[in-house]
Amino acid sequence: MSTTEPDALLGPADIRELAAKLGVRPTKQRGQNFVIDANTVRRIVRTAEVRPDDVVVEVGPGLGSLTLALLEAADRVVAVEIDDVLAGALPATVAARLPGRADRFALVHSDAMLVRELPGPAPTALVANLPYNVAVPVLLTMLERFPSIERTLVMVQAEVADRLAARPGNKVYGVPSVKANWYADVKRAGSIGRNVFWPAPNVDSGLVSLVRRTEPIATSASRTEVFAVVDAAFAQRRKTLRAALSGWAGSAPAAEAALVAAGISPKTRGEALTVEEFAAIAENKPTGDEPATDSSSESKPGADEPAGNKSHGNKSTGSGE
Repeated sequence: MSTTEPDALLGPADIRELAAKLGVRPTKQRGQNFVIDANTVRRIVRTAEVRPDDVVVEVGPGLGSLTLALLEAADRVVAVEIDDVLAGALPATVAARLPGRADRFALVHSDAMLVRELPGPAPTALVANLPYNVAVPVLLTMLERFPSIERTLVMVQAEVADRLAARPGNKVYGVPSVKANWYADVKRAGSIGRNVFWPAPNVDSGLVSLVRRTEPIATSASRTEVFAVVDAAFAQRRKTLRAALSGWAGSAPAAEAALVAAGISPKTRGEALTVEEFAAIAENKPTGDEPATDSSSESKPGADEPAGNKSHGNKSTGSGE
């Protein structure tokens, strides 16, 4: 790895000049908020513990603030950008600011949700300022499709960061919390102020660290089967699991049988369970021979999961840098 080249990182004036040259205005549709503070991107790289031998994948590089800082620290960087103008300009920015590292950079011009392979060696780390409107689905998709990613550090909306890192029993514990924990040990890794972005967002940001499990969850159920239980449990999170899982199991009595077999009280709610307990429920899904009727009023449709916890259903991505 070469030594850092002077003034390689982008400052506020550089960002605005580059954006003006490209005719770029950040769009809310794609969740674009460009980082304009070099110290912030350096901090992100330090917090991510990027190593000289890392192959880092970045989603939503935007104008390249974080990209350049990653290139200074990692062996290689692969950036995934959906925006036509930004994708077209980024290689030139890298070549101009870090000419000695340009051969260590690759660009994938695509929606991150559609990417199934990346050029070069398998990625070892994911570091990204994720677009707020699609942060959870992008994160989970990347962790699923690229199991070689050992360490992840993402900057997301503070509220989303809290949900991702929440533990069972926490009021914001939900679908993102459980699904992220399927792949990794998750924790909050700091906060980011609004004034380091252009334009400044109306919400605070947070860093989330995810270190992939060295051993997968010990279960005979597949990820798809476990996630189906998670989705069902939180679709009606104010109900007991006996009621919330009635549709998944075929009936409330069948749900109760699965819960009892998994060693979980039917009166428990989803927010109290670990990912391992959801896996145990999935392992005991009824075969379909159980009674299909139940008179419990709890089996009626109830309150949905708060909208923020449903962001895993959003399918589009944009630039988040």
